Amino acid sequence: MNLPQLHYAGGPGGSGFTSVTPGVGGELLREAEPLLRYEPPLRAPSAGFPEALSLSVLSDGSRLLSRAVHTGAGFDFESGYGYGYGYGYGDGSGAGADFHAHAVHLPEPAGAGPARPLPVTAWGSAQWEERTPAGGPPPPLERIPAPGRHDRAALAAFVAARGPWLAGFFADVRRTVEEPDAPRLLLVEEDSAAVARWVMLACGVLPHERGQWLTFTTYARRPLLAPQRLVGVLPGDEPAEPGPWRVYGAAGAGAPGECADLWARTASAVWLAARPELFAQVRRLPAEPYAPGPLASLALAAGIPLEPAAREAAADWDGTPGSRSGGAGPAGTTAVPMPAAGTPSAEPPGPGTSPAPGPAPGPAAGTAAGAAGAAGAAGIRPAGMGSAPEAAAGDRGAHDAALGNQAAPEAIAGDRAAPDATLGGEGTPDATPGNQATPDATPGNQATPDATPGGQPAPEGGVGSVSATEAASVVGRETVPDVARRLAHALISEPERAYGPRERESLAELPVLRALVLDRLDALAAGDPAAGARLFERTGLRLGAAEALPHLRMCARAAQAGLDAGADRVLVLDALLRESGVSLYAEPLVLRTGMRLVWAGGPPEAAEAGLLLATTGAAVHRDAGTWELLVRAAAAAPAGDGAAADLAPELLRHFGAELPDGLRPALLLWELVRDLRAGGPAGDGPRRALELGALSPEPGARDAAYAALAGRLLAPDGPDEAGLRALAGSEDPGLLAAYRQAARSAPVAEGLRGDPGYLASCYAAWSAHPQGGPLWRETRTELLEGVLRPLVRELPAAHLAAAGRELARGDGHRAREFRAWRRPSAADRLRGALRGLIPRSGR
Repeated sequence: MNLPQLHYAGGPGGSGFTSVTPGVGGELLREAEPLLRYEPPLRAPSAGFPEALSLSVLSDGSRLLSRAVHTGAGFDFESGYGYGYGYGYGDGSGAGADFHAHAVHLPEPAGAGPARPLPVTAWGSAQWEERTPAGGPPPPLERIPAPGRHDRAALAAFVAARGPWLAGFFADVRRTVEEPDAPRLLLVEEDSAAVARWVMLACGVLPHERGQWLTFTTYARRPLLAPQRLVGVLPGDEPAEPGPWRVYGAAGAGAPGECADLWARTASAVWLAARPELFAQVRRLPAEPYAPGPLASLALAAGIPLEPAAREAAADWDGTPGSRSGGAGPAGTTAVPMPAAGTPSAEPPGPGTSPAPGPAPGPAAGTAAGAAGAAGAAGIRPAGMGSAPEAAAGDRGAHDAALGNQAAPEAIAGDRAAPDATLGGEGTPDATPGNQATPDATPGNQATPDATPGGQPAPEGGVGSVSATEAASVVGRETVPDVARRLAHALISEPERAYGPRERESLAELPVLRALVLDRLDALAAGDPAAGARLFERTGLRLGAAEALPHLRMCARAAQAGLDAGADRVLVLDALLRESGVSLYAEPLVLRTGMRLVWAGGPPEAAEAGLLLATTGAAVHRDAGTWELLVRAAAAAPAGDGAAADLAPELLRHFGAELPDGLRPALLLWELVRDLRAGGPAGDGPRRALELGALSPEPGARDAAYAALAGRLLAPDGPDEAGLRALAGSEDPGLLAAYRQAARSAPVAEGLRGDPGYLASCYAAWSAHPQGGPLWRETRTELLEGVLRPLVRELPAAHLAAAGRELARGDGHRAREFRAWRRPSAADRLRGALRGLIPRSGR
């Protein structure tokens, strides 16, 4: 497939094509040119100049995929390719930042020929050029630019943050591709990468052909003039008045409304559960593109909690068109029987919902082996089971897998549920450090451990008691994955009751059941490592040497070794990570599991956190979701913790964009401590310390900043005049108390005794600003009379004379005040005379 390339650049002198693949006609260039112009924002956003990745449909049905970026470099049309039409951009004046656009022409209309990668996967590709390449006209490409790095952690955070709006967005995306008059979607985000993720979500849920011709641009200065259907907009550039458009995005979306589209709500649940590969599987099933039943069936089989209406839709759909009963599925296979809503084997309702009424369990619908075979043929995969990859036509990339256009790589490897936890997948809770609540164990959302596969009360001996015979004869009731899921939840929640003789027999005699149970336990242990460790502490369950279960292995090691009170916890974590058998760089969530085991869900100490950050790197902590534990370690450190001041600037550098508002002030206070201790000027320090201290709920960081500021103002190199003025005008009890405490410290006393210049500077500081508020006047009086005067009485006359000379160099009036202040008052002289009249004892 030959895809011509086009290079287009612009600057203050105009804009035009600079290099084009030979054979491209002038009509295509004239139609492409207005699509390639880049108008910079009126102000440079904090995230940098936006990147415009665009897909546009041309008049002949072909498409143009382009990327335009701000370059800031001049453009010389004399050396251009010769297609410079001389058009300006923006307001037509040609003024503004310079840019370069690199485009690829896709001659085939969307849907023609074999399946191709989705155009949005070209986001972040290294093949996009930011300068016109040297060496003559560019040759045609064989395929669209290869996908860039797929940042799963960033996509996970994005999906979680936009979760309430996803259902409405998917419903609007469906209307956009199905109805010509549907409103356009404006995606208001500060960062164009976030707009690209909105587009990825949209293309991922659509049928592949529709995702191919969904037009978009990740940035447009004037969104209402952009011809695409999905348009990225910077905050402030969106239209102020309502119109034929819908607004989404972190900066522009309103409160999420009700969504009446069951398919869209189900698609939202699938994305929030980190199972986008289900969209690729549903395309192989005999159903309408937006029928909720097939997608809900796959979601239930994957263990994703769904609302009652979606469970009913799944029960109504059996895999055969036009029929509600069992029958042949694709390619003559037997359709997977889905449990009816309300039966014991149906997926439990989510929190806050009640089970929907449904028919009682029907007759046998197939054996577990038959169900598993049908699942493999139709792409339906219960959670915990591996699946073969989708037979992808064409060259699907890694991003296409993430968007649901083929089985995701982790699914091919055996559905490791733990890595999917970054997207909130079933089996692991949200990746927020410290959240150890086990999914499916919350009220109203429990697996039914007290029921046997047939729905009868469990026999004595265990919560999820099941014998090998019962597990092997689940015909018509539950498949083996359902039994495995129920037993795994019972083992993780009540291990002593659930692990009885019958369970040991089942796990020993049925290797398939054992593999599924352990796989599900590994996912559950990633969500609640403490529960995983209790499983091995209270039962005889042990892992084989060949069973690759990293999270369970760490839990087993933690249960076996324990943690001594005086142990080096960083070394203990290192031992657990080695026990997992995988690299934390390949599966970052093992770091989260290990830290929860070692620190019981709380933050480490600041010194430990600094060592962890230095040895593992920031990227792993971001992917694992453990970065907030490091932030909390610094923010909550006590005032005397010197390691927190060194750690805070590193955390601000690596995670500044993600910091919650409640933790950022504490880190900024610790950064101020580091700067003051390093000898930086106090200057604006009092104001910053007071403002940040008012915002920070952590007293340790605030007290440390006050103490560091007081120490800097009392440093031997003399007080900072601006800082002293701010201190005197602060009238803050905490800051002034820290200053008084520092002034009474031993180093200050030694400096006063040993250095006349330091004595002079302290007198000047403590006698300054007599017009200050009552707290400052009280402070200066206490320091002059309670600290300095008793010490001056003990100093030799030569020392005091030298201090007077130092004061005279700067201010003769201050020197005279010092001499007058040193003279004893009338009351002091009277007390001295009276003491002289009193005879000493012993005379």
